Amino acid sequence: MKHVLVVFGTRPEVIKLAPVVFALRARPGRARVTLCSTGQHRALLDSALGAFDLKPDHDLAVMQAAQHPADLFGRLMLALRPLVDELRPDTIVVQGDTSTVAAAALTGFLCGVRVAHVEAGLRTRDRRAPFPEEVDRRVAGVVADEHFAPTARARDNLLREGVPPETVFLTGNTIVDALEWMRARVADRPLPPHLGADARRVILVTAHRRESFGPPLRELCLALREIAERFEDVLLLYPVHLNPNVQRPVRELLGDCPRVRLTEPLAYDDLVAVLNRAELVLTDSGGIQEEAPALGKPTLVLREKTERPEAVAAGVVRVVGTDRRRIVAETSRLLSDPDAYRAMARAVHVYGDGLAARRICEVLLDGRMTTPAFEPRA
Repeated sequence: MKHVLVVFGTRPEVIKLAPVVFALRARPGRARVTLCSTGQHRALLDSALGAFDLKPDHDLAVMQAAQHPADLFGRLMLALRPLVDELRPDTIVVQGDTSTVAAAALTGFLCGVRVAHVEAGLRTRDRRAPFPEEVDRRVAGVVADEHFAPTARARDNLLREGVPPETVFLTGNTIVDALEWMRARVADRPLPPHLGADARRVILVTAHRRESFGPPLRELCLALREIAERFEDVLLLYPVHLNPNVQRPVRELLGDCPRVRLTEPLAYDDLVAVLNRAELVLTDSGGIQEEAPALGKPTLVLREKTERPEAVAAGVVRVVGTDRRRIVAETSRLLSDPDAYRAMARAVHVYGDGLAARRICEVLLDGRMTTPAFEPRA
């Protein structure tokens, strides 16, 4: 029986690893699964665990207020090594591009344990955009033994970096597995009134990236205010990240705007329900860049660069940065021009087909992928 240690520290990691956990647990005679939470983002992490009915076997509780990435990385390494030495798993599974991912991957390598990286190979080629995620995922890419690439572009990135081809598997992204699972759960659920269940056109907004702290986030907020003032039939729903660097400017600049509704971060089931209801999406989130296209929601990316260009190439996502004038212009065009809106309001399946977790489970337990590799459908 293979012992698999699944390590996560943030909400996106839980969402994207939950399908892998379910797939492994469906083979009880072949896999023993241990869940380890680092607690990197405590409040958001716990809500995601609850949405998938998951409970960690170990909680390292590394979260501290206003933590510096360097201090966090050190605490993660110090907390993970004794646990890995105690459990001696066959494989450590990590997902994505957080400090938890880099620290767990490096710990596994130094302790002589195999490392499997889910959502491997995403790159912007700019070490500071996104920061520190671009370096986190490159660290994992250097030490991982199995690389589960969500797209052909991600696979090719790894091959160009010299990763052995026999260790790279084109699986699709597990976010589509999770989205399909949760969408079925919330299909008949009405939105609560505070989440915009009225007749207005709902724009879902998420913005919390570290590289946007300061003037870029203020510019973004001013753009949202202008959009709200320009379109009386629109409601901008903005679940605000708990980081004070986000909370302060957002509430200062948007707190009194009647057509902007600021809420606490949403549980994943509520987020999926809002995505189903939304007219369009403004986001700097990696996961939402993958989910919204699968639901046919036009998406404007509030970043200067994206490591997820597949939906951009398909014409359903556009990168607009944090410049106020450009955000207002692009959003206004989608709200005012039906032809422009219809051109982007198409469901595309460029990130996954709902079978990614099955493919990953096959590799973890059998060393090979028997389900055919993921092929996108635009």
